[in-house]
Amino acid sequence: MRKRIIDFVKEPTSLHVIINTFGNYLNVFFIAFFALIMFRNMTPSDYGTFSVLLGISYVLAQILEFGTTATIYSSVPVLYGADEKGLYRFLKSTFFYQTFFSAIVITALLLSFPFLDAKFFKTGAPHWILTMTGLTVIMFIWQNFLTNILFAAKRFFRANIYLNASNIGKAFVMIVLAYTGNLTVATVIMTYGFIGPLIFFILFLIKNYDKIPSVRKAKIHRDDVKFGYTMTYFAASQFYNVGLRMDLFLMSFFGLGAAVGYYASAQKIILSIVATIVSISQVLSPQFAAITTRLEAIKLIKKGFFYMLIPCGIFVALFLTPKFIFELVLTDSFAPGITVTRMLAFPFMISAIATVTMLFLLYTVKKPIYILISNTAFFIIVSFGSYYLIPIQGMFGPPIAITAGFIVALGIQIIGLVKEIKLLKN
Repeated sequence: MRKRIIDFVKEPTSLHVIINTFGNYLNVFFIAFFALIMFRNMTPSDYGTFSVLLGISYVLAQILEFGTTATIYSSVPVLYGADEKGLYRFLKSTFFYQTFFSAIVITALLLSFPFLDAKFFKTGAPHWILTMTGLTVIMFIWQNFLTNILFAAKRFFRANIYLNASNIGKAFVMIVLAYTGNLTVATVIMTYGFIGPLIFFILFLIKNYDKIPSVRKAKIHRDDVKFGYTMTYFAASQFYNVGLRMDLFLMSFFGLGAAVGYYASAQKIILSIVATIVSISQVLSPQFAAITTRLEAIKLIKKGFFYMLIPCGIFVALFLTPKFIFELVLTDSFAPGITVTRMLAFPFMISAIATVTMLFLLYTVKKPIYILISNTAFFIIVSFGSYYLIPIQGMFGPPIAITAGFIVALGIQIIGLVKEIKLLKN
């Protein structure tokens, strides 16, 4: 038994998962640390405003990813070390098109943000803070792009070093801001959206400075972006990303005030654990892209479910965590968010299982249409469910809608998995 455990730990996949998971735990620590600073220096209403604005920035960064994550994971592992010129051409082409289209959307956002905030988000933030929030989107887009490249090239250790060095820099700035009494919605958005990504960029460029001339010489080719495959996945991922934030947006829409802050604190804890699911899927993605037979698929799917026991175990531990431990982190001011945190633990366990089926459908059989259908169903159920339940249940309504959404989405993906796995060769 001991030998089997040692062999399992020594397996490359396990080592990468350990590195990524450890890096994620560090990230969770920093997120909790940032939240603790904000809980003790901001009112629930201000924290709710910050959470809504940062949520908008994160969602837009994910939307404007335009499906490039799938393209990067399917292309970089093949080109890396085999076709250097092709790799640089692919990266430059993808970066150019993503930045170009993102700039158009961000410009439109900056022009319409005051109207959208007045009619829908209702944060009441000044125009200049809304503008700053819009500009942080491009910083998150570039950071996500470079992070995906490192993960696709299996440079997990380096990526986590850069990400957590960025967290250390943000922590230092936030401590100074809190100590000097300058911790506000604006300064925290500046720290999250500009200072953190800038540290990441500097570290990345220092390590890859010698490759800049090769990238500059590379030509831009439209075909490298693979619009047909990426746009289907792009649409699918956006329904999921926006659906995952609709609960908070709708609570802000209904003007629940401090309850938005309570819910945001619970959501922050849950989403930090979701990052563990993401870190594992980033390791498994290139492996799912490489398999071609039914036996390989079944074996890897089982392995994927096994690794997903890690975040599932964390969610179970979160559900069982005593109230006084929550209060140490959240403080009494945010105590109403404890019940919501426990309610959200169950649906996100379902999402961990669904991640494995998604990887098979997206990278093995390359049928993102299943993901599009399931994520559309998730978006509709969460949006309409939250819209109906929030006036009745308040902040306890969205977790019910999210649970129903994940159950339906997983059911659709399982149907696709069963159908497609039968078509693989023996």
